Amino acid sequence: MQFRGAFTALVTPFNNGQIDEEAYRKLIEWQLESGINGVVPCGTTGEAATMSHDEHKRVISICVDQVKGRVPVLAGAGSNNTAEAVELARYAKEAGADGGLLITPYYNKPTQEGLYQHFKRIAAEVSLPYIVYNVPGRTSVNLLPLTVARLNKDIPEVIGIKEATGDLNQVSQVLEHCGPDFQVLSGDDFTVLPLLAIGGCGVISVVSNILPDKMSALCAAWETKEITKAQELHYYLASFSRMMFLETNPIPAKTSLALMGRIKLELRLPLVPMGEENTGKLRSFLADKRLI
Repeated sequence: MQFRGAFTALVTPFNNGQIDEEAYRKLIEWQLESGINGVVPCGTTGEAATMSHDEHKRVISICVDQVKGRVPVLAGAGSNNTAEAVELARYAKEAGADGGLLITPYYNKPTQEGLYQHFKRIAAEVSLPYIVYNVPGRTSVNLLPLTVARLNKDIPEVIGIKEATGDLNQVSQVLEHCGPDFQVLSGDDFTVLPLLAIGGCGVISVVSNILPDKMSALCAAWETKEITKAQELHYYLASFSRMMFLETNPIPAKTSLALMGRIKLELRLPLVPMGEENTGKLRSFLADKRLI
């Protein structure tokens, strides 16, 4: 399984505390029509941390059903509880997802050996292509390049990594140790093009929630060696990256989609709506870009 190009870390629309299935299906369809290369339900951007297991499974099922094999579905299946991650991965496989996205365990702060054993156990229990997800800013643990290399060497199911450190030196070391066939995806919208330049193969993006066409075009331009076009798109998207992180993700992304008329603005505590000042900045920005 190849996870290449632009994948959207999908927001999860809610309505009166429930999953808004109609809005979710329409959002996915718009993403596909806009040329996105793949979708990721139930990640950090999808507010998986505040969903019940039943809701988590429902969101994956809706996504797989709506996509109908047109692009890969990389389902969020991670947890800081290894047994729980096994359960979610098993469901993702049964639902027909093409792979699983496995975040490093948060809060527990495992050692590198603990991280290795966590991913090893999941792969042993559920054979599925996995992208491990390294985001120290949220988990307080860094999956180091030598540990990634060990996973790549010992566990065939681990075929790549979503790297959200923003540290190109670390990403370079991962590629150095794992080789060009290991699928390295940016988890940091600010560094998509630099990561592609050192051997990465794509991005799991927050920004592509609102600009799927532009993010997929950036990845495509790099693939076809249209360097100037890729650079132009990189700089065009830079301001959007800043806006999508004005406050904690996915608050700005969901606010943007609501302003664009695509979803209802509803977040789950402990996430709350954007402050008035930042909402004004975002509204003005989107209006200036002619998105609202």
